[in-house]
Amino acid sequence: MPARKSSADRKTSARNSKSKKQSRNSPFINREISWVRFHKRILEEAQDTAHPILERVKFLAICGSNLDEFFMVRVSGLMSQLKKGALEAPPDGLTPLEQLETISEEILPLLEAHGKLWHEDLQPKLRTAGISIHTVKDLEPDKRQGLRDYFERMIFPALTPLALDFNQPFPFISNLSINLAVSVRHPQRGDRYARVKVPLSLFPRFVPIPGSALGKQQDFVLLEDLVADNLDLLFPGMKVRDVHVFRITRDADIEITTDEAEDLLTAVEESVETRRVGSPIRLEVDNDMPDKLVDLFATKLGLHPLMVFRSHAPLSLVGFWDLLSLNRPDLKDPPFLPYVPPDLVPEKSLMSAVEHRDRLFYHPYDSFVPLVTFLKQAANDPQVLAIKITLYRIDKHSPIIDALMEARENGKAVAAVVELKARFDEENNIVWARALENAGVHVVYGLMDLKVHAKLLLVVRKKGDSIVRYSHMSSGNYNAQTSRIYGDIGYLTADPDIGADVADLFNYLTGYSHKDSYRKLLVAPVALKKEMIARIDREAARQREHGDGYLAFKLNGLLDPDIILALYQASQEGVRIDLNVRGLCALRPGVKGLSENIKVNSIVGRFLEHARIYYFRNGGEEEVLLGSSDMMPRNLKRRVEVLFPVLDEQYRRRLVDEILSIHLKDNAKSRDMLPDGTYVKRKIAKGEERVDSQAWLIKNRGSWHREE
Repeated sequence: MPARKSSADRKTSARNSKSKKQSRNSPFINREISWVRFHKRILEEAQDTAHPILERVKFLAICGSNLDEFFMVRVSGLMSQLKKGALEAPPDGLTPLEQLETISEEILPLLEAHGKLWHEDLQPKLRTAGISIHTVKDLEPDKRQGLRDYFERMIFPALTPLALDFNQPFPFISNLSINLAVSVRHPQRGDRYARVKVPLSLFPRFVPIPGSALGKQQDFVLLEDLVADNLDLLFPGMKVRDVHVFRITRDADIEITTDEAEDLLTAVEESVETRRVGSPIRLEVDNDMPDKLVDLFATKLGLHPLMVFRSHAPLSLVGFWDLLSLNRPDLKDPPFLPYVPPDLVPEKSLMSAVEHRDRLFYHPYDSFVPLVTFLKQAANDPQVLAIKITLYRIDKHSPIIDALMEARENGKAVAAVVELKARFDEENNIVWARALENAGVHVVYGLMDLKVHAKLLLVVRKKGDSIVRYSHMSSGNYNAQTSRIYGDIGYLTADPDIGADVADLFNYLTGYSHKDSYRKLLVAPVALKKEMIARIDREAARQREHGDGYLAFKLNGLLDPDIILALYQASQEGVRIDLNVRGLCALRPGVKGLSENIKVNSIVGRFLEHARIYYFRNGGEEEVLLGSSDMMPRNLKRRVEVLFPVLDEQYRRRLVDEILSIHLKDNAKSRDMLPDGTYVKRKIAKGEERVDSQAWLIKNRGSWHREE
């Protein structure tokens, strides 16, 4: 018989019921609930047996990483609103407490699914493939002794146990660290508690078992399990009674202020330091930790009961990325060579090629090398006068940075707008900003009140008695590493109007220009939102007059209420609308009288869908916009973003007929969104061809470059 509900439980249940009803009646889906459902789609990829086993582990690690960031940023914001009072209700009308309750309710079964997936599916299949993760206590005595010897020699000196006295202030526990709560019995003082931090920054999460590697067979134990098995060495003369794993997540949504700092760089550095000591937001504990101990931890940390989670899986799933470093190509996706157009190889002049024809690159199917080559050629071309670039997320060994420094050595005027406020990349960007400054590059640290999210590169070259501007614009960062795993579209052109627009925008970013209109670019926060709504309204007007209105968008997030209302209005006029939204979507598709002409699908697969494509049929005068901006309030109001038109007619046609079309037709990795905000995987009808958009793009890479 189920336990009787307490009064508090009944009130919570009533609130949940009320909030669900309120949420169902709203024309908008709550952002945070949409995020949890995106997480579920990633989990489904980890559960998909069609993936090689290590790729499935990768998706489980992504689940862990995404959940960590969700709590550090989004949930921390809700907790702050709960304490201080919400500044503004979201479009769906849910209060912070109602959102937290719904998040907790929806995440709990996902956490249980994580554990079931790891213990009952992934771990046994890894073992069959020759990768075994053992429990130390179940090992044969000689192997256990070998691990104990390694522990004594290497790990033991790095450990510092801290006494836990629940009558005293709680010791500081660092964000996302794995910790052991140890119960020991002292001969005179009786039962005591201690905390031991697992040294993940010093040792591998998966510790090889000495002497066990044989051929493809690889045997490991988890570092926290190894530490737990040897705690008697840390507490001599005492009996270790019990040990449990726990982990704390802290508020990482830093607030940057220049009130007391000399400049933005100093302000960001000081603010990043506060992230390490942010307020506790979430407590994760292993499934066996006693309720009394869990309650003590939650009380001492000042945590809301909704933010305490038991885990059936090992904590810190993000650490499972380490298994992807194993040299087992047979257990991973098969590699492929990205396409390089024959006229864009390093031996040829890329600037001449771009003057002949605009170039479109769809990474990772197209190689990132031509862009690096283009920049290196510019750095060494005597006729190149200046290079300007925006940098948002930079790889650790960046060929782009090398080319910029080389250009400066060769006497070019080089300017880099480095966005210091790129979340979780602040420290890395500070390092690169200083390195560029030391090389003589003119570095601008973004804008105080706006993030510079636009991806822009401008090369200014003297040609005879005139100047040629070469502009590269993209949805993706100038990052050679992420270009291999993110689906991003970039465009390289020598169009003079776009070149003039990009030059004007750089003047705004580096100086004091307040230009509010551009020739061909749509720029946020200046006019991008207004221009997008005008184009949606134009399609609705076309539908009223001719009955052939059609829109198709591919983007990462659709949350802006004004954009959504414009799409609803267009749907009510009869405009057919196809939306391929990878992540967050607050629009409800298929609601009679509201959005019955709108379809929404989401693709989660091998590569992260990151491109933005906005297509307007416009009565045959088709318009295709690409760029950095999603349709979310942060992009439209609080960031510098750019959308740009595809000028080359052949590329425009291929973007619509091949690239956008294949994403909308996908029935292998696509989920269709239902009016209630849930998703269902598309079913392949009898006789219907299976369409995996990413596999098709790998197979047909280079097809969009052919000239007619």
